[in-house]
Amino acid sequence: MLYKLFYYFHADVSWLNVFRYITFRTILSSLTALVICLVFGPWIIRKLRAMQVGQQIREDGPPDHLSKAGTPTMGGCLILPAIVLATLFWVDPLNAYIWLVVFVVIFFGAVGFADDYLKVSKKNSRGLRPGAKFAFQVVGGLLVVLILYFHPEFDTHLNIPFFKNVSPDLGMGYIPFALFIIVGASNAVNLTDGLDGLAISPLIVAFASYLVFAYLAGNVKTATYLQIPYLPGVGEISVLCGALVGAGLGFLWYNAYPAEVFMGDVGSLSLGAVLGTVAVVTKHELVLILVGGLFVFEALSVIFQVAYFKLTGGQRIFRMAPIHHHFELKGWPEPKVIVRFWIVAIILALLSFSTLKLR
Repeated sequence: MLYKLFYYFHADVSWLNVFRYITFRTILSSLTALVICLVFGPWIIRKLRAMQVGQQIREDGPPDHLSKAGTPTMGGCLILPAIVLATLFWVDPLNAYIWLVVFVVIFFGAVGFADDYLKVSKKNSRGLRPGAKFAFQVVGGLLVVLILYFHPEFDTHLNIPFFKNVSPDLGMGYIPFALFIIVGASNAVNLTDGLDGLAISPLIVAFASYLVFAYLAGNVKTATYLQIPYLPGVGEISVLCGALVGAGLGFLWYNAYPAEVFMGDVGSLSLGAVLGTVAVVTKHELVLILVGGLFVFEALSVIFQVAYFKLTGGQRIFRMAPIHHHFELKGWPEPKVIVRFWIVAIILALLSFSTLKLR
C-alpha cells in the first residue's frame, strides 16, 4: 500500500519503479515485520508479565515443564500485528487474495485470543471447549473456502505433485477438502507448539517455501516452464509470506530456549490456518504434506495415541503425545529435540522443491 502512494505521488522519479517488483517488496515486508517484533518485543513481554498473562502448565505433562509456569504467553499479540502492518505497507491493496489471508490472520487470531484469555483468567490449561473452538475454526475456514470457490478465476482442479498430467477436478468436493486443510493445519501447528521455539521455526521454513511457490505460480513464464498452474495475482502472496518469515524470526529472538514468551493459541491457531490457506490459494495443497510434514507428524501422533489408547483399554504407542514429549521422556534434552525437529523441517522443505522439477 505504501509503495503505491510513493508511485502515485512521485511517478516521475525513476528509482521508485523498484517498488513494482514483488521480490523487492517481499524483502522489505520481511524486514519491516522483523524490526516491528524486535522493537516492540520487550515492551509486549513486560506488559504481558505485568498483566500476569502467564502460561498454564498441564499437570500431566513432562515434569521439567513445571518450571515454565508463569512465563508470559499470548506472544501472538506481537506476531500478528507485525504481519498485518508489514503486509499492508508493501502489498498491492487491490489484491483480493491478500485481504482473504489477512482475514484468516485476524479471525483465527481472535479465536486463539479467546482461548488464551479463558486459560489465563481461569488459571487452567483448558480454555475454550474443544467443540466450540473447532466450530469457530470450521466457520472461519468455510467462509474462506466459499469465497475462493465462487471466485470466477479460482480453479477446483487438484494439482498432484510429481504428475504433470494428473489434475482431477474436485468440483464441490473441493470445499470440504480445502476446509480440512485449513482447519487441520491450524490444529496441527497448535499441537506442535509445546517447546521453546519448536513451532515458530518450522513455520518460518514453511512460509519461506510457500513464498517461492507463490512467486512462481504468479509469474506466467515460470509457471508455464515448470508446468504448474498459473494464478494471476497470487504472486502478491509472496509479500505476505515474507512478512510471516520476518515476524517469525523476530519472535524467535524472544521465543528461543529458554523462552521469554510463548506464542499461545492466538499465534499458533492463526499461523497454522494461514499456512493452510496459503497452500490452498497457491494451488499447492498436497505439497503441504511435505512442507508441513513435521506438523502432520505431530498431529498424527496424537490421533494414533488416542485411538490406540481407546482400542486397547489404556495402552499407549508413545510415552506421551504429541511426539515431541515422547522424545523428552526418553531423555532427550529439550534443546536437542527442538534443533533436530528444525533439521527435519528444513529437509522436508527442500524435498518439497523437488516437486517443481520431478513431474
